Amino acid sequence: MKHKTALILEGGAMRGLYSAGVLDVFMKNNISVDVIYGVSAGALFGLNYKSRQIGRAIRYNLKYAHNKNYMGLYSLITTGNVMNRDFCFKKLVYELDKLDFETYKNNPVEFYAVVTNLQTGKPEYIKIDDAEKDMEYFRASGSMPFVSKPVEINGNIYLDGAIADAVPFKKALQEDYEKIIVVLTRAMGFNRKKKSHLPYKLLYGDFPNFVETAINSYKNYNETMDLIEKYEAENKVTVLRPSKLIKMKRVEKNTNKLQAIYDLGISDCIKKLDDIKDYLNVKAESF
Repeated sequence: MKHKTALILEGGAMRGLYSAGVLDVFMKNNISVDVIYGVSAGALFGLNYKSRQIGRAIRYNLKYAHNKNYMGLYSLITTGNVMNRDFCFKKLVYELDKLDFETYKNNPVEFYAVVTNLQTGKPEYIKIDDAEKDMEYFRASGSMPFVSKPVEINGNIYLDGAIADAVPFKKALQEDYEKIIVVLTRAMGFNRKKKSHLPYKLLYGDFPNFVETAINSYKNYNETMDLIEKYEAENKVTVLRPSKLIKMKRVEKNTNKLQAIYDLGISDCIKKLDDIKDYLNVKAESF
């Protein structure tokens, strides 16, 4: 597995536009990787890197932020999903702002969408070579609990990959990649807090393994952050994270904030671009 570079994209709903900004800088500066692990919004926005569509994520989010059929309370009430399936995964990708399925398929970058299996409570890392055929895995990765219906694929039932493995850094270490870049959507020092068990037990009581994973997800996240910071201090991994706090709702409608978090991803990445190129041994050229 040596000589491969892995890119890990944390989720975080609309905070994921930070990663979209980072990835647009990567594309404009010919920063390439071999493998991507996208979690939740990291998968949904990160797929544009494999399809080579600079600016697509911020473009459609700004354009449709206030469209009731995109995502939000109206969609939740009328469909049971905060992200409207027909709008987000059909109309948007085929008509309104087409995803370049052909480029995605032909791009040799391996893309893994992280999902959480409700029956086992374990993360699954689904390799997606054909985004058109396997779009449901992207939807499953971003289906947040409580505001999304579980997604059934081939007899398995899935929800948000962030529940079981929000930042699959340990997975990347296990796979023994030579270089690892981690893009986080929280500022330095953020730790998750323990949440009440009751909501999970009430809504997902038929899936005890999932409930156990969900109520302990904060521990796994905090341990992973500690591990990343350790490797970062030893210069064994490159990490990009927001340099300042921009308060965002999970389903943020304020387009100024959406633009701000995207722009922060761009500026933070540009500031660190020389270090990233040195880490990856990339020639100083762009397109």
